[in-house]
Amino acid sequence: MSKNNLFRTKPISTIIKQGGDGEHSGLNKVLTVKDLTFFGIAAILGAGSFTSLGEAIFKGGPGVVILFVITAVACAFTAFCYSEFASRIPTAGSAYTYAYASFGELFAWIIGWALIMEYSIGNIYVAFSWSDYFTSFLGRCNIHVPAYFCTSYMEAKNAFMNHSANKELIEAWNNAPMIGGLKLIVDIPALTINLLITYLVYKGIKESRNFSNLMVWLKMAVVALIIIVGGYLVFSRGLTFNWTPANTEGVKSFMPNGFGGVMAAVSGVFFAYIGFDAVSVLAEESKNPQKDLPRGMILSLIICTIVYILLALVLTGAVNFKNFEGIGDPLAFIFEPQNLNIGWMQFLVSICAVIAMTSVLLVFQMGQPRIWLSMSRDGLLPKVFQKIHPQYKTPSFSTIITGLVVGVPILFTDKTFVLDFTSIATLFAFVLVCGGVLLIPRRSKEVGKFHLPYINAQFIFPLLIIITVVSVHYLVPSYFANAFDLSAGKLASNIPLLLFYVLCIIMGVLSFTKKLSLIPLLGLISCCYLLTGMTVSNWLWFGMWLALGLVFYFSFGYKNSKLNV
Repeated sequence: MSKNNLFRTKPISTIIKQGGDGEHSGLNKVLTVKDLTFFGIAAILGAGSFTSLGEAIFKGGPGVVILFVITAVACAFTAFCYSEFASRIPTAGSAYTYAYASFGELFAWIIGWALIMEYSIGNIYVAFSWSDYFTSFLGRCNIHVPAYFCTSYMEAKNAFMNHSANKELIEAWNNAPMIGGLKLIVDIPALTINLLITYLVYKGIKESRNFSNLMVWLKMAVVALIIIVGGYLVFSRGLTFNWTPANTEGVKSFMPNGFGGVMAAVSGVFFAYIGFDAVSVLAEESKNPQKDLPRGMILSLIICTIVYILLALVLTGAVNFKNFEGIGDPLAFIFEPQNLNIGWMQFLVSICAVIAMTSVLLVFQMGQPRIWLSMSRDGLLPKVFQKIHPQYKTPSFSTIITGLVVGVPILFTDKTFVLDFTSIATLFAFVLVCGGVLLIPRRSKEVGKFHLPYINAQFIFPLLIIITVVSVHYLVPSYFANAFDLSAGKLASNIPLLLFYVLCIIMGVLSFTKKLSLIPLLGLISCCYLLTGMTVSNWLWFGMWLALGLVFYFSFGYKNSKLNV
């Protein structure tokens, strides 16, 4: 097995013929730029804002707004890179297909395997969150679901073993019926919504599009209302002091837990952005993918970034950041009696959350089957994964398998594990997309297609590194001392950061000698920096997941690859 075989690339001309030319796809080409933008908003503005935003605020305080800006900048650079690839390769497959054309087959497989974590495993988290809001909404309608039928087994078990203060989880564990010596604890609402979404995606892209667009309009209206009402009350009640809360030493600060606390919230914040690249998997169902896909991704990213920053400011102004500990419904929480005390808004937000997360489930559930479709075309997965339903024109078998991949783990996993697992995989995919753009040759501008502007990074990037290091040294004198602390207690957590600085030096040298393009280079570096916020345990789990994927690749994909012919 030679190195060349492992890193063999797939010609872009071949990829186009397999589905990007509009003749060989078999999928319905019905999506416009408005539809793609709405799909992007549907995926981005969902579980991240309605659930993980509370955890992020608790860790970072009001300063979490800075992390939203940093993450948005990283995603913006990445969106430009996705757009460049989408313009050149308008086919389903997203980062998997792009890696195949730039890095080669092994990296393409790794990305395809990692994207399972983003779309399928990420949807597990969304399904759990949807269940929380749905049962909360039912409770306000005096319909009460037993606790052991609306939570996960592992969550209830961990709460009991750790003597959690969460009464609902303890109640679920203590009151659950026994079957064969095992407690019957299962999140029925999460399983049900997964089944319904799988059916809708199986039925067709038109039905999914119309359903998604309707839900986007509804949730955007309610989110706007949250920002307007909450923002007005923050100023009218004189609550702006919450934006500079006191830290443990009693010093008032926008970042009460320091910048380290802000970076600790990276999983929760980044999870809010992982949906924007889901637009790229809909290339073969777009009317004009080379023009509309880039617009859809960038427009949805800009809109959602503005919304997230305003939401974070409203939440941290309405309630002290410390009160968000363990809060799974932060947007409804700020209107509870002990906070802003607006009952009708609390009820309205619960309804909106159910709508928002339903649309996220829909878009993610559409993304995964199309990635498997592309991998199957390349011979890396069995042929059955590229089966198109004769009537609905959807990847039918892949859609059913996606439903199972999401549904089965709901029985034995929990939200916290899934959140970290999903974020690290998505960032890893973003890094390879930005790196891939650096590898493919530049092209001349073509009318009607997106073209990534070339900005020579030869002098700009090394200068940016120097300016950043000097600025951080003077503004935060202790930053580098902590980053380069190699003591036994800090070594493991600082290794990712040390590797990041080594990467910056390497890319600085390459930018000077190779005259690299600035935009994908900044995307690569910013996404790598966000990866330094992941814990050691996250990296261990991610490493094991990739190792499992490599076993599948070498046992099936490598032998059956179409590039062997």
